[in-house]
Amino acid sequence: MDQLDKHTPHVLGLFRIVVALLFVCHGISTLFGVLAAPHGGGAPAFGQWPGWWAALIQLVGGILVLAGFGTRTAAMVCSGSMAFAYFTEHQPHELLPIQNGGEPAVMFCWAFLLIMCLGPGSFALSSAVERLRGQAAVPAPAVRG
Repeated sequence: MDQLDKHTPHVLGLFRIVVALLFVCHGISTLFGVLAAPHGGGAPAFGQWPGWWAALIQLVGGILVLAGFGTRTAAMVCSGSMAFAYFTEHQPHELLPIQNGGEPAVMFCWAFLLIMCLGPGSFALSSAVERLRGQAAVPAPAVRG
């Protein structure tokens, strides 16, 4: 297991990137009508509750998680929006996700919850920013001359 454990940050980073990219695609599809047909017969009107706001969370939250910037907070919002979507849009129709078409909402909810708890893993923009801040905080050596 030790051989696999050393790859955990990289696998987590790739998992974060793939999940967020798929989430962003949902937002783009809903807001702009590209990549796939929008669900529900057309793009929601600007500001329409809850469709437009859900798509905005998918787009903006997905981009933040994808980049690894503000990852835990963005993942929490994304997870919560998918829980809300499941319980308001899917679960009232049937009990189980397989019956009500809510599998994507459930999977995204739990995937973002995992990312929120475990952090961004490798390849995160926040890690690069922290490294730069750390280098800036180190005083430059004195020049003698």
